[in-house]
This record gives sequence, structure tokens and C-alpha cells, in this order.
Amino acid sequence: MPSSLEKLSTNRVKLTIEMPFDELKPSLDKAYKDIANQVNVPGFRKGKVPAPVIDQRFGRGVVLQEAINDALPAAYGKAIEENTVVPLGQPEIEVTKLEDGEVVEFTAEVDVRPDFDLPDVSAISVEVPAVEVPDEDVDERVETLRQRFATNTEVERAAAKDDLVTIDLAGTRDGEALEDATASGVTYKVGSEGMLEGLDEAVTGLKAGESAEFHSTLVGGPLRGQDADIKVTVTKVCEQELPAVDDDFAQLVSQFDTVDEMRADLRTALENMARLDQAADARDKVLEEVISKIDIELPTSLIDSELEARRQQVNQQLAQAGMTVEEYLEDSEEEVDNADDFWAEIEKRSLDALKAQIVLDKMADDDEIGVEQNELTELLFRKAQQNGTSPEEEAQHMMQHNHLPDWMQEIRRGKALASMVGAATVTDSKGNALELDRIQPDGTIADKQAEEDAPAEDSAEKVDGEATEEPKAEEKAPAKKATAKKTSAKKSAGAKATTKKVADAKSDDKPAAKEPAPKKKTAAKDDKSQ
Repeated sequence: MPSSLEKLSTNRVKLTIEMPFDELKPSLDKAYKDIANQVNVPGFRKGKVPAPVIDQRFGRGVVLQEAINDALPAAYGKAIEENTVVPLGQPEIEVTKLEDGEVVEFTAEVDVRPDFDLPDVSAISVEVPAVEVPDEDVDERVETLRQRFATNTEVERAAAKDDLVTIDLAGTRDGEALEDATASGVTYKVGSEGMLEGLDEAVTGLKAGESAEFHSTLVGGPLRGQDADIKVTVTKVCEQELPAVDDDFAQLVSQFDTVDEMRADLRTALENMARLDQAADARDKVLEEVISKIDIELPTSLIDSELEARRQQVNQQLAQAGMTVEEYLEDSEEEVDNADDFWAEIEKRSLDALKAQIVLDKMADDDEIGVEQNELTELLFRKAQQNGTSPEEEAQHMMQHNHLPDWMQEIRRGKALASMVGAATVTDSKGNALELDRIQPDGTIADKQAEEDAPAEDSAEKVDGEATEEPKAEEKAPAKKATAKKTSAKKSAGAKATTKKVADAKSDDKPAAKEPAPKKKTAAKDDKSQ
């Protein structure tokens, strides 16, 4: 099956593929069989209609169309491999020649990964904040434990600061009741300022059975941001008594006998969390440095589809939360304060995520990074845990949506990133060199001797788990050993996976870049081209 490559632009090519009819024959036989099973022809049993009869009754063209649609994906994939290009989207396919019994010729125009060289990662140095846990953070954890184990005693006095009150709320506007601004049996800590503006002032001084009215702005639900008159009725007042921080308290809330031991354990847990944040920060900074040293020209069509997908995703998330962009920005910690800047930031993050994926895919290809069965299994279980599902459900989802190529690529990107960070120089703000490959998934540091004695596959699995850990767990589950050395870069719209940058891009339910659903300019059926 000869093929040729024409470069249309920096990142777009045209493949011309010739398919002799002897290579089309299996698809022709399949087309005749499929049609025979679908039609009723008098004098013939279903599925037993001869090919000449099908040609006579339905036309040879119908059969050829079915056969070509069936053969196109494999022919396209073979041409991609032969010409060593990495597609970044779906091809536009056009049948340009059809000589029955002789040859079929078609072209495929597709955006491809631009050519670029990776910089010398060993020359890259980044600095991250040192792991430090101030006493105030430990005190905050202790206070949280005190709140959790506090005793609440109902009292008959008026509510005061730090009391727990049970309240009913009823909102009105112009004398009309607002159903979406009504609630009963709500527990609220006086002075927490965690609900409605003006609520603390209204309930302070009220006894059980007493009410007060105030004007406020609603903060949730379909009436979010709207003003309303609120009537609050206190039904119960409880005095909260916090336990003393002593050895008895330590024994109650932990497995330790003394307060000092409990605080030391809390500090260690905070240090482990800070260490994970430090590692994630290091990965992001190394990747950013690598990307900054590469001039990557992304295809316009890829950028447009990526931004549109990302915009739709964000709008959907906002709609589900019942919020506008402006309302979201009011409550968020985003550095921008208007919709235009917000969407500009979304665009930047999406493009950065695309570049990160392309760079990591390039490194994975150059280093011939593969994927082992145990890595897929580990990803499967991690996704199940993060999504609150079972491994079986994740495996089924993966198979239904053909996520296996996505998962394999996710693992390859994670391993490429881990290798990249390992080659760079990473120090903390105190000048200490960091060995990020020794950080365990729980933030602890692996013992060097134990690491040396551990099986190689266990170490690789740990590194990949760190590099790909993202807010979202992914899907996986094949049963045989799988390897993937040159899985192509793929378009994605938000997911998660290797760094904050990549996490901004998601890839659910999209075809892998090397196995796209071709866009055809022929009458060929789409379902046959998948």
C-alpha cells in the first residue's frame, strides 16, 4: 500500500494513499456479508444472498462504499506510521480515484506535531519553597480536633458568640415568600460569618423561640446575588465546651499518650502534605522551563477546537453550580476580577496544557517509553478511588469509550515528566538539593537502602504515580501486558494528568490522535469510518 507525504505548512500535511484491490478484498467480503445479513431478497435466506444479486439489486457502488469506509482507518494508520508523522487531530479524507477491480486512491489532510528539539534538561535549575510547618499550622489542626470533640449543652439563655444555634430561615421579597430562600433546622455557629451577611448580628441575643428580621444578599441557589428580607427564628441554643489540650485529650483523639507526641505526629502529617505540594511545584516549574526554551507553533484548528471545548466545559461547570462567571469570581481566589480577564486566563492555561502534552509526548517518543500492565492496573485503581467507583466500573467505562490509548498516553507523559524532573536540578529555598524520586505517594521519603533493594518495576510504578497524580483519577484495565512506545499526541480538552498545566486539559471520550475518526468528503458512512 504505497503512500506519499506532502507538507502543506509547518504543521499540516497531506498523505496520498493507494490501496490495491487485493488489499481491499477482505473489506469487500465483509461488506457483502454485512449487506446480506441486513436485506431481504425473495428466494434467498437472510445472510445467504450472493454477491452478484447484491450488486444487481443495490448497486456495486454501495458495496464499494461500505468496503472503503471499513478499510480507510487501517490504511490511514499504516500511512501515518510509514511517514513517521504524529497527528494532532482528525484527518480530512477524500477519495480521489476509484478504479473498480484495480485501485482506490485517497488523500488525508491532517495537522501534525511540529518538529522541534528538546533542550538539555540537565542544564535546567529550579527553586521551590522549602518544607516548613509553622507552629500556627499545628495549632490550627489541634483546634480542629478540639472542635470535633467538643461537647454541646443546650442552654436557656440568649445566644452569644461561639454558641451553636439551630435556626429556621424564611426569605421574602415585597411580602412574597421565596421558596428557594427558606430552610429549617439549620445548625450555625454564632460569629463564624459563614452564612448570610447580618445573620450573626440578628441571632446574637435571641433565646430559643425568638425571631429577628434583617436584610441580606442571598449567597446560594437560583436566587444567588439577589436581595431578600430574612426572618430568622432560633429553636435551640447550645453552649460549646472545648476539651482541654492535655494528655487525656491526646489519648482520646489519637493513638498517642501525650500531647507532645500527638503534636509531633500532626507536624509530620503537615510536612508530608507540604512535601507533595513541593514536588508538584517542582514538576510544574521544570516543565515550564522546558516549554519556555522551545518555540512550538500549534495548528490553528487544534487551538480553536481546544479553546472551544474548554470554554464549553467551564460554562457547563458554572451552569451546574448555578453561577455566572462574575459570581464565581466574587467567591474564588482567582487573581482576575472580570470575565474578559478570566477567559483570557482560561485560554492561556489551555494553550499551556496543549504545549505541555506535546512536549511530554515528544520526550516519551524519543526515549521510547513504554507502558506495563501493572502501570495500567495501578491507574485503574487510582481512578476508581478518585471517582468513587469500582475498578470494574472504570474498566467497563474504559472499554466502552476506548480510553485505553488515552490512559497509556497519560502514563507515558507521567513517566516522561518524572524523567525530565530527575534530570533537572531542583533545590529548595534553603539551598538543599531535592531527590523527588524518593518521595512516596503519601509524602514520606523512601529509605535509600530500601529503594535500592526494591524491584525495579515497583520503583517505576511509584515515580509514575507521583508524576501523573492529578485531581482526577483515570481509567484503566486491560488484562494482558501492554506496551506503547509511540502513541501519538492527542487533542484533549481538560484532564488530568501530569501537572497543573496538563490537569487543566481534559480528554474524556475523544479518539486517540493516531486512530481518529476521519472526516470524509465522500458519501461514505461515518459509522463505518470509526
